[in-house]
Amino acid sequence: MSKVYTVREISAYIRNMFTQDLLLNRVTVRGEVSNAKDHPSGHLYFTLKDEGAQIQVVMFSGRRLAGLKCRLKDGMQAEVSGEIGTYEAGGRYQLYAREIREAGVGALYQRFLELKTRLGEMGMFDEAYKKPIPKYVRTVGIVTASSGAALHDIVSIAARRNPYVQLILRPAQVQGEAAAASIAEAIVALDRIGTDVMIVGRGGGSEEDLFAFNDEMVARAIFDADTPVISAVGHETDFTIADFVADLRAPTPSAAAELAVFPVTEAEDLLTGMRERMTRVLTAKTELLKGNAEALRLKLKLLSPAAVLNEKKQRLLDLSEQMELQMERNFTEKRQRFLLLSSRLDALSPLARLSGGFVYAEKEDGAPLRSTEETGPGSMIRLRLHDGTVHSRVTKVEKDV
Repeated sequence: MSKVYTVREISAYIRNMFTQDLLLNRVTVRGEVSNAKDHPSGHLYFTLKDEGAQIQVVMFSGRRLAGLKCRLKDGMQAEVSGEIGTYEAGGRYQLYAREIREAGVGALYQRFLELKTRLGEMGMFDEAYKKPIPKYVRTVGIVTASSGAALHDIVSIAARRNPYVQLILRPAQVQGEAAAASIAEAIVALDRIGTDVMIVGRGGGSEEDLFAFNDEMVARAIFDADTPVISAVGHETDFTIADFVADLRAPTPSAAAELAVFPVTEAEDLLTGMRERMTRVLTAKTELLKGNAEALRLKLKLLSPAAVLNEKKQRLLDLSEQMELQMERNFTEKRQRFLLLSSRLDALSPLARLSGGFVYAEKEDGAPLRSTEETGPGSMIRLRLHDGTVHSRVTKVEKDV
């Protein structure tokens, strides 16, 4: 029976094989960078690949200062010098980099740049064609895989923000050779339904995983859609053609849900504020109308025939009272003047003089006797005293010398 080895023993044997191979101890490998990750510890991890294979690469933090000759990013072509070794805990071999140099743009990235340039020249990224995203929506269309974190995040956030918004999923294959056609068909189908807004996207992944969203077929489906489209492909640092042609780009599917679904509490607060403002306006308007109505009522009361008649009656009473008062004042003044004149007249009256021993002589016919020439002996005269009249006959007339 052959010997049975432990996993550790086999791993150690393989490691020794790599260590003893001089070629693998100093090798330079060229390929396209993918899934570059900068670990908090300072180590750098990424995948180096070409059309047929890929290899994991790690550069430890101690080698970065002297060995990293470029800014590493997905899609670029790089030449990595180092040694091939095994990572026993993970059961894989990998390239431990001593030096990394840029060697040109990767094939996928080159295709991305060419399509971006061509579609940009056609105007498909122009802001003039961007449709506004409705603030208040009732239906949200979703184009993504039927299972996965992207759909879960969108559904969870939409339910939290506004459970009354209807979500319509059109499942699509988001990775692989048939993904672009599947995504484009789903966009067209949802656009026919006529949702208020559409979210197109998927979760994060490698450049190859996201490349379906760099396809012209998907770009044209988004551009031709009447429905406003929010793209949500990958993570915040991932950019695809779909992001450029969409009406709005969200950094993640979760952010897309935040942008598409308005919070119901915001609408409730808005309605409450509107109701309060409306109540205040109506109250003020009602009070104003009440005041106007009261003013009109008083004005009508003042202008009514009864009011006018009452006013005329009152005016007549006032004038009558004023007339009586004036007559009384006039009578009093006249009486006082009469008494004054009477007293003055009495003082000048012959009768007043008669009371002092004087007499008033009259002819028989009642005419005043003014001179001795007007009478003679035998003539009858009348002498008026203050208490009566004496009829007498003249016996003698004497003239003053």
